[in-house]
Amino acid sequence: MVDQPNRGKTLEETKAYLLERTLAGRNPMDGSKEADVREALTRLKSDDPDHWAEVWMQTARPYEEAGLEAEGKGDDAAAHDAFMLAYQYYRLGRFPAPNSPGKIASGQASIANYLAAARYFDPPLEVLNIPFAGAAGEGPLVRCYLRKPAGVERPPVVIHHGGIDSFKEERHRYAGPVLGRGWASLAIDMPGTSESPVKGALDGERVYEPVLAHLRERSDVDGNRVALVGGSFGGYWATKAAHVYHDQLAGVVNWGGGVHYGFQPDWINASRYAGSYLTDLLGTRAFAFGLGGADDWLEFAPKLSMLDSGGHRRRARADAAGERQGRCADAHRGSVSAAGARCAQRCAGVPGRPHGPDAGHLPNDPALDRAPLR
Repeated sequence: MVDQPNRGKTLEETKAYLLERTLAGRNPMDGSKEADVREALTRLKSDDPDHWAEVWMQTARPYEEAGLEAEGKGDDAAAHDAFMLAYQYYRLGRFPAPNSPGKIASGQASIANYLAAARYFDPPLEVLNIPFAGAAGEGPLVRCYLRKPAGVERPPVVIHHGGIDSFKEERHRYAGPVLGRGWASLAIDMPGTSESPVKGALDGERVYEPVLAHLRERSDVDGNRVALVGGSFGGYWATKAAHVYHDQLAGVVNWGGGVHYGFQPDWINASRYAGSYLTDLLGTRAFAFGLGGADDWLEFAPKLSMLDSGGHRRRARADAAGERQGRCADAHRGSVSAAGARCAQRCAGVPGRPHGPDAGHLPNDPALDRAPLR
């Protein structure tokens, strides 16, 4: 992994990063084929966002066409596989954020192909369009993907989302373990990303309110047993929800999100060109909050601190891990902890989960799959 403390990656370093992650099956390359990636990288000539998008869209289109052809022949398995590959490469085309015309088009195509593949999911995927009474300029609905485990009457629900660059379609890999435990999976977009009606703001957690109300109104799931998992930056919003909606959530996990130190200028500047991230991390975060760029993010980010803002209202406690500390919250029946941008978060009742500065960001830990939802 390349670490370049005061600059972005060169083109060759970017290509090496993408290939390394392809071989390791790591975000954002999980689901990619090595041969496809190697071929695409020969066409990648710059970091121009529209050129980037077109490179990956060229890789995606043949799979999209193959999916349509297989669908026409009634070959469900082939159609599913082709559409999923098309989705993956269109997803790469918009990664990390749909901030140019080409990336916007690629992002829209990724959603379309994911939903095309979803026609063959078992258990099936239901698209929910939940009305959202937002402020002027905000979207009218919260779009979610619900999947329910077969043979389970009124299962509890796990709402889950990623961070600034991982959208609800990318929650597909996490839906399987959730469903395997007999829980329903509800994938949504983090505030400020993809189809979320709210750009990231100080009160972006408002998106959860109509979702929680909708689940309580349904007869096919148990809307009184709902947990929330936020990955990466999404852990920040999960922590806020643990306070604001503590009486409506049975458990909350902040899986790798900062709540204080990650929003301070010294931390932000030190992590801007982290070797673990593909591009300028500040620009991606700024985009998710409707800001113009890195300078705007540096000015805005400290306002998000839960330590300084007084945002900890119910059942708050402090939790430390190594050198990096932060605020966390005891949710109704689970606990969340935040200890910096590189600390894996822990869920109460899951023994042996790695945590602390050496655990890495969002480690692939099967113990999470065994987390109890009481």
